[in-house]
Amino acid sequence: MQKKSLAFQENFVLLYPLMIQEYQVRVQPHIAANEQNLRHYLAEEYGFDERTLTAVRTLKRSIDARRPTIFVNLKLRAYINEQPEDDIFQRTFYPDVSQRPQVIVVGAGPGGLFAALRLIELGFRPVVIERGKDVHERKKDLALIRQNQQVDPESNYCFGEGGAGAYSDGKLYTRSKKRGDTEKILNVFCQHGASTAILADAHPHIGTDRLPRVIENMRNTILRSGGEVHFQTKMTRLIFDADRTVVGVETLSTLNAQRSTLNAQRFMGPVILATGHSARDVYRYLAGEHIELEAKGIAVGVRLEHPSLLIDQIQYHSKQGRGKYLPAAEYSFVTQAYGRGVYSFCMCPGGFVIPAATDREQIVVNGMSPANRAGKWSNSGMVVEVRPDDVEGTDALRIMHFQEQMERDCWQQGNRRQTAPAQRMADFVKGRLSYDLPRSSYAPGLISSPLHFWLPKMVTSRLQAGFKTFGRQAHGFLTNEAVLIAVETRTSSPVRISRNIETMMHVRIEGLFPCGEGAGYAGGIVSAGVDGERCAERCAEYLQAL
Repeated sequence: MQKKSLAFQENFVLLYPLMIQEYQVRVQPHIAANEQNLRHYLAEEYGFDERTLTAVRTLKRSIDARRPTIFVNLKLRAYINEQPEDDIFQRTFYPDVSQRPQVIVVGAGPGGLFAALRLIELGFRPVVIERGKDVHERKKDLALIRQNQQVDPESNYCFGEGGAGAYSDGKLYTRSKKRGDTEKILNVFCQHGASTAILADAHPHIGTDRLPRVIENMRNTILRSGGEVHFQTKMTRLIFDADRTVVGVETLSTLNAQRSTLNAQRFMGPVILATGHSARDVYRYLAGEHIELEAKGIAVGVRLEHPSLLIDQIQYHSKQGRGKYLPAAEYSFVTQAYGRGVYSFCMCPGGFVIPAATDREQIVVNGMSPANRAGKWSNSGMVVEVRPDDVEGTDALRIMHFQEQMERDCWQQGNRRQTAPAQRMADFVKGRLSYDLPRSSYAPGLISSPLHFWLPKMVTSRLQAGFKTFGRQAHGFLTNEAVLIAVETRTSSPVRISRNIETMMHVRIEGLFPCGEGAGYAGGIVSAGVDGERCAERCAEYLQAL
């Protein structure tokens, strides 16, 4: 009986040889949602025996919702009489660097974390300095903002382990393909616990509920490899040698600000400065030290929140919305109004609007969404391009001052609390006060306010024109069911720290490597991670040349 079974297997393999084949397919959502349906589809479409199909893996996935009939575009890898590889992602080896030369990494956002991990790969010891708390302790301070409207200037949605992206959505989509190896960044995330779906999705998203665990795993890799991570430790100044080369940083503990003089500490080594786009005290310090900076354009505006069902209905061309097999719908809008760009930013389907201020007398809003994106509302930033020549003066910090003024004005309009000024969308376009407001995901609450009146005219006029254009492009989008929540100002850094394009060092100061979004060289988690890796590589070359 055993001989007969072996003979059958041999004949079966002869008829159906070992093969790994890739296919580009365009299928309806119910087929894409189920592996068994995909197996059956492939066998039917390409004429092979379904019994030979050992496994199917999705390599790329995107949704085409341009027409009433929705399709899912897939790139599939079919294993015929073959077993798939054990690892879907490519692993990186991290050696022990406990006895190697050290590099100081200021900031534990994506730029800093990926710089630290790349340094370990290259055989150098990272010492990570983070002014905020670890992801778990940080979460408690975020709850206080929502519940008691208390903002801790050192631990909030922008400051702390993981940076601004850890608790404000964790989207991994980047339009930039020129910065570096974006696939490497996604693979490192997978190695540290992210779903391998991010390798396939056109717009990858880890989710605010899952990203903190991934970040903690990245920190543990740094520690296991012999690196250091110091929380509640704030850089107060750079340390220079006689040649004005940066050789370290001086820090103070943020655990007890009243006794900070007792907690001064020095960390020695070249510095990768990855402080994020909201570390305004760092920008002021650098300007005071005459370290070359330049004003950088940003985009400012509001968070626009719709019922998620309405966005699903608009984007999927169906009164039923997304149905059983489609995810919460996304959108992307862009236009020109009076010579400046107006566009959607950081779209969060099925998500929440959050209070993202970093100090007590300011209101800033941002968006986030969990991995399942199952919330009742969908939101995005709706912002207007602001260029350096739009703001008077020559001060390198003038765009930052413009940001700050908008946030203070918003604080005043919100009754000096985190209660955010808001206005219904159609009312804003028509220039009239909203006498009531729809329900919202914004936990600290909304207060009706004439945003069209007190926001800068160069912002409101362009938003109004942009919304009219978007309403024509997507019927039902311009509606009073949607609400504008002020203000969205932290889209990117208002400053660029000048650096050499080849060495990644500051243009005039050796040993200082401005990095990531805070230095003005990235825009989001993935591009910040790529920039962190590049800074680590140039820093390694710098140390090897000493």
